[in-house]
Amino acid sequence: MSVSSNNNNFSKGTDLAVIVVYLIMVAIGIMCIFMVEYNPNLDWSNSFLTAKTNYSKQIYFAIFCAFVAIFILLIDSKLFTALANISYVLGILLMLATFVLGKNINGSKSWIPIAGGFNLQPAELCKIFTALILAKFISKPETDFTKIKSHIIAGIMIALPAVLSIMQHELGLALVYSSFIFAMYREGLPPVILVILLSFAILVIATLLLEPTTLAIILTALAGLFIANMIKRFKRNKKNILIVLAIWVISFGTVRFAVPYIFNNVFECYQSTRIYSMIGKEYDCSLNKKSASSITEKKSKKPDDYNVKQSKIAIGSGGFWGRGFLKGTQTRGRYVPAQHTDFIFTSLGEAFGFVGTFSFLALYLFFLFRLIRIAERQRSTFSRVYAYSVVGIFFFHIAVNICMTVGLFPVVGIPLPLISYGGSSLLTFTALLFILLRLDADRQMVLR
Repeated sequence: MSVSSNNNNFSKGTDLAVIVVYLIMVAIGIMCIFMVEYNPNLDWSNSFLTAKTNYSKQIYFAIFCAFVAIFILLIDSKLFTALANISYVLGILLMLATFVLGKNINGSKSWIPIAGGFNLQPAELCKIFTALILAKFISKPETDFTKIKSHIIAGIMIALPAVLSIMQHELGLALVYSSFIFAMYREGLPPVILVILLSFAILVIATLLLEPTTLAIILTALAGLFIANMIKRFKRNKKNILIVLAIWVISFGTVRFAVPYIFNNVFECYQSTRIYSMIGKEYDCSLNKKSASSITEKKSKKPDDYNVKQSKIAIGSGGFWGRGFLKGTQTRGRYVPAQHTDFIFTSLGEAFGFVGTFSFLALYLFFLFRLIRIAERQRSTFSRVYAYSVVGIFFFHIAVNICMTVGLFPVVGIPLPLISYGGSSLLTFTALLFILLRLDADRQMVLR
C-alpha cells in the first residue's frame, strides 16, 4: 500500500466524532484533577507548566498521547496484525520484569520506573497486546471458534496477564481482562458458557450473603427435589439425573470449599474486607492466611469504609445543580482518598451535581454506542474482534469505577477512562482507541 493512498484513506475514513469525544474527555479529566488539587496560594497558570502538580503532569501526558495518536493514524494498519504476537510476548515479559525491577506504589509492585520520575505499568499496556493477539487468533482461517479447543486457547491468552496482575496485587486490572468475553461472545462463544459464568457469580454472592452450611442444605434440598421429580416423570432418563448430581457437586464444592479458600488464601485481607463491606458484612481477618499482623488487619477495613462513605458524601453534596467549579467542600478539602485517580468521579458529582454527572454519563454512553457502531461495520474478523475488545474494556472500566464510587461495587482500584490521573492509563486508552480508528479507516480496503 502506498503512502499517498494510505493518507487519502485516513483523511476520508477516520471517525472524527470519536476523536472529538476523546478530546472532550481528556479535557474534562484535566479539569477534574485541577479541581481537586487547586491551591489558591499558588500561581496556577505557572503551575500548569512546572510538571510538579498532577494536573500539569496530566497535560504533558496528554501532549505525549496526542503524538502517539497521530503516529498510530499515519502508520499502515497491517502492522497491527504483523506485530500482534511479538507485542503480546513483550507485554508478558514486561509484566514479569516488574517482579525484579518493579517499584512498589500503594502496595502494588506493578510499576517500572523510567526517566524523569515517571513510572510505566505494563499491566495497563498488556490490555492492548491481549486485544491484538485475541483478534489475530480468532481471525485466523484455521481457527474454528465454535470448538472448545479454540475457547480454551483464547482463555489462556486472556488469563495469563490476568494471573500476573493478581500476583502484582492488582486485582482491579486482573478483573478487566474478563471484559474480553464481549468479543468472544460476538464471535460465537456459546451462550451456555455465559450462563455458567453468571450462575457461578450468583452462587458466590449467595455464599457471602448466607451462612455456607445453610446454603449447602438449600442446594441439597433443591437437587433432591429435582431428582425426585425426574424419577417420577422420566424413569429412564438417567442422563438428566446425572447432570443434576454434577451441578449439585460443583455447587456444593463452590460453597463449602472454593469460595472460602479464595477469600482466605488467594485474596488478601483488605481485598476480602472490601467485598464483604459492599454487602454490609464484616470479614474476619483472622481467617486470612495472608494477613501480616493484627494491626494490618484492623487498618485494612477502616480506609475501605471511609473511602466509599466520603465518596457518597461528596457526590451527594452536589445536589441537583452542583456546588460549582472550585467550590466543592469535600473534594477540595481532600476528604476523599485517591480523588484524582480511582475516585475522580466524585469531583464531577460535587461540582456539577446530578445535571453534570448525567450529561457526563450521556457523553460516555454516546461514545460507547459509537464504538459499537464502528465494530459492527468492520469487514474483517480481526478488526471486529479488536473493536469489541475495546468496547468491553471501556465499558468495564466505566461501569466498575462509577459503581465503585457510589458503593455498588468493591473498591478494586481501576481508573475512569481518559479522566483519572495517570500516564500509563491515558496512554493505554489512547492507543486502544486510535488503533481501532486506524483499522476502521481501512475497513473498505483492508480485508483479513
